[in-house]
Amino acid sequence: MLIQSSATPNNPSALSHTGLWWGLLGVTAFSFTIVFTKVAIDGLSPLFIGAGRAVVAAAIAGAALALTRQTRPSPRQWARLAVVAAGVVAGFPLLTSYALTVVPASHGAIVVALLPAATAVCAVLRGHERPPVAFWTMAAAGALAAVVFAMVHGSGFGHLSWPDLLLFGAVLAAAVGYAEGGLLARELGAWQTVSWALVIAAPVMLALTVLDMAQHPPHATPAQWAAFGYLAVVSMYLGFFAWYRGLAIGPMTQVSQVQLAQPVMTIAWAALLLHERLTWTTVAGGAVVIGCAALAVRIRLKPPRLR
Repeated sequence: MLIQSSATPNNPSALSHTGLWWGLLGVTAFSFTIVFTKVAIDGLSPLFIGAGRAVVAAAIAGAALALTRQTRPSPRQWARLAVVAAGVVAGFPLLTSYALTVVPASHGAIVVALLPAATAVCAVLRGHERPPVAFWTMAAAGALAAVVFAMVHGSGFGHLSWPDLLLFGAVLAAAVGYAEGGLLARELGAWQTVSWALVIAAPVMLALTVLDMAQHPPHATPAQWAAFGYLAVVSMYLGFFAWYRGLAIGPMTQVSQVQLAQPVMTIAWAALLLHERLTWTTVAGGAVVIGCAALAVRIRLKPPRLR
């Protein structure tokens, strides 16, 4: 199989609806990430969860690349893959794992709702996409709602707690990794992009995992190990098959907004699986953010007017 075999043609506007559906599939897979991180964190250390899941995913990715005899990326693509690895393999998992030792899953879900707007900005900077002003208005409104929610739901209005700062850092890391990965998926293919990113990050993540195991030998219940397994196989690997394919089809500014459905799904899973209480601030914050996302996608889907 050639490395370009699953690469997506760079014709975003003609395939926007297809990109949205692939993006939604990826978002559904990711919607369990914060919840299962919260489950695993009760028995496993944040460093082990953040780094160890990348090691497991890298082993699967390396085997897939070897079995399909993929052509190695070019030197320039390796450099760009390092950016993807820093953002989505290391940055987002590690920062969210440490943040979720303190905040509930529903809180983390709303703060991470900033991610679509951040990804749209990165898509404009890297992919030279030009969404209309109305799109930016709705994306900015959703981002502002997420920030206000974090301030009110955290340590009080006007003050952000350190877990919020970690979550905002995770959003920035993931946004950069998503945008760069979406562009690379057009050249390498969706699953190849995440596979090579995992491989390039494997030495560092393996070293961190071994170091943490030496200091804190993992002891977890079957449910906690199952949650870790989902994080490693789905959140860290399989979910990116659909997500990067959706971003590659694009436009990335549009497809990225689908991820604002993720907080609603995550909050629902947190209530069902973790029995977290839904407060009015959580419900209101989620409703505002999701409403802005829905309007942003609708605006982006409208065809340009003929003069």
